[in-house]
Amino acid sequence: MYLGIDLAADPKHTGMAVLREIDGGLVVESTAVGVSDAQIIDAVHEADGTGVDVPIGWPIRFAELLQDHAAQRLQPPESTDAAWRRGLALRTTDMAVHRRTGITPLSVSANLIAYPAFRWAGIEAKLRDEGIDTSRDGSGAVAEVYPAAALYRWGLPHRGYKGTKNAAVRQHMVELLATLFPAFDWQGFEALAIADDNVLDAVLAALVTQQMAQGNCEGPAADEREIARVEGWIWLPKLPN
Repeated sequence: MYLGIDLAADPKHTGMAVLREIDGGLVVESTAVGVSDAQIIDAVHEADGTGVDVPIGWPIRFAELLQDHAAQRLQPPESTDAAWRRGLALRTTDMAVHRRTGITPLSVSANLIAYPAFRWAGIEAKLRDEGIDTSRDGSGAVAEVYPAAALYRWGLPHRGYKGTKNAAVRQHMVELLATLFPAFDWQGFEALAIADDNVLDAVLAALVTQQMAQGNCEGPAADEREIARVEGWIWLPKLPN
């Protein structure tokens, strides 16, 4: 069972999807929108792997800045230019995603994406307290995923599919996914994914998680593991050979 979570700050906008491998195929078993912390925690316990669409950590340099600034021990930087600020705003994985896809993830330090990240931090703490391996490099029960970057790697439309006005774009994406993954069976849940982008992103998160289990995704390199364990790491589908 593979679990995908499109985490929003508010449960009512949070999507969740479950995929299961049956008879050589991959089926959508269930989807939901309006998912509480308790429902997420219960589902993670049951899953063989979970992909969560939210930053699961903050840049180390940003965390150090907050600590040093609060204690009034921050050493004056040589410059407060764009490069200095970028190192505070973006994690190592964010910059890696940009290099590999041209897409820059939203900054968890300087953007409203921090609100769902706050929520995840609380959920992670509960999972860890219940004995779940929440290693942020993706080596445990949970991995960070990014549907837009995954779609890009798969050669599918990755922009302009959010919101009620873009249902036609989502319908086209659903059709394209069927050609890319012939053994993927929506079991009728495609209507919900077309109607609500939170459902679609949750399904995509679960699909990336299944592809991770198949060895079809790339995570941090050996020399990136240490920082990934603190900041988190976005797993990407591998490029086709």
